[in-house]
Amino acid sequence: MERVMTLREQFLSPGDLPGHDHGGDQGGMAKRAYQELKRNVHQTIIDRIELEKLQRLSNEQIQHELAKLVERIIDEDNVPMNEVERRRLVHDVRDEMLGFGPLEPLLADPTISDILVNTYKHVYIERRGKLELTDVTFYDDAHLMKVIEKIVSRVGRRIDESSPMVDARLPDGSRMNAIIPPSAIDGPLLSIRRFAVNPLTVKDLVEFQSLTPPMVQVLEAMSAAKLNVLISGGTGSGKTTLLNILSGFIPADERIVTIEDAAELQMRQLHVLRLETRPPNIEGKGEITQRSLVRNALRMRPDRIILGEVRGAEAFDMLQAMNTGHEGSLATVHANTPRDALTRLENMIGMAGLNLPPKGARHQISSALSVIVQVARLTDGRRKITSIQEITGMEGDIINLQEIFTFKREGVDKNGRITGHFCATGVRPKFSERLQAFGVAVPDTLYDPTRLYPV
Repeated sequence: MERVMTLREQFLSPGDLPGHDHGGDQGGMAKRAYQELKRNVHQTIIDRIELEKLQRLSNEQIQHELAKLVERIIDEDNVPMNEVERRRLVHDVRDEMLGFGPLEPLLADPTISDILVNTYKHVYIERRGKLELTDVTFYDDAHLMKVIEKIVSRVGRRIDESSPMVDARLPDGSRMNAIIPPSAIDGPLLSIRRFAVNPLTVKDLVEFQSLTPPMVQVLEAMSAAKLNVLISGGTGSGKTTLLNILSGFIPADERIVTIEDAAELQMRQLHVLRLETRPPNIEGKGEITQRSLVRNALRMRPDRIILGEVRGAEAFDMLQAMNTGHEGSLATVHANTPRDALTRLENMIGMAGLNLPPKGARHQISSALSVIVQVARLTDGRRKITSIQEITGMEGDIINLQEIFTFKREGVDKNGRITGHFCATGVRPKFSERLQAFGVAVPDTLYDPTRLYPV
């Protein structure tokens, strides 16, 4: 433990440890000293313990043994630390051993929706729709790489120079993306999209003014009548959250198959079969694409198919499934408007290599999909359903859309929040007849354009 002793003699004094006030370079020196101390205590523990025996213990026993060992090392090396500082060091070392190191406090904070690691030096978070820089750092690139590899290995994925990008998921379902050198020039980059331990409900979205009660009633009716719905929106707009909520309207007696790149959906029903893609191995073999999973799902006797995100040739197979008896299916797509979503789907059908003429592709889309729900993240960080539009068929070579509900922006208040109101457009949707056929009662008053819901 010579390095820790030398470090203590050079840098550490009771006023230099975390928890005390510092100024300028002195504060930075104390932080580096603490990081070095933590790293050396961590390495000493690894040198002393037998990992095979450690794996036989319960999580509570491991935490207890680690705490005792850290206390012993601190006492042996006579490191001056008060009780609060000792507890923090024990906690930090335990996170290194059992969790994801410096990320653990951020992962434990339910108010954080995104964690963005811009190399080992800077860690940003998103809280209530706004980005902010934290004081969390890693030792160096190697430390950050170790955390990334720990996350990736737990879900059977890999990341190295030959495959420098990876999508994976954390134990709580949060989505993780990492990219490392040579593709990341300045060092490893890590992004984590958090998911709430208790998923948001439709009641929560109404309270947050993301949509209105009439919109909820119509969305629930669409699910009961087995309309195929496409959720469109930009990155971080809340597509997956809305997909989770809409899937909650599906009756419990239906068989659901979900298909995703990285499993994110938090289904509440019991009869759910979850499928996930797989990247190729180091030899370039063994890849399982979304398209192959969609085709396989058709042989699994699903009542509904939920596709986490359409981004390639699987769009054609998804539309085929929606047209061949798998009604009430759901999917998401990246697009800024409903019309853009249709254009993207048409382009993705072209990726299937079928040489389908544009009119044929549009006919496939218009006959398969019934409704497009557009979600957006506003400049003030809030997320809203900005439009619900019905696909009414083809007119010549163009797919017809008619808007049922909309969010109209009016301005910005003194606090920088977007002001506006939700309202119906006054158009009675064509799918009203289908709702009646399924015995779903939706009063026409829901489509009254004079009923405004200001936000």
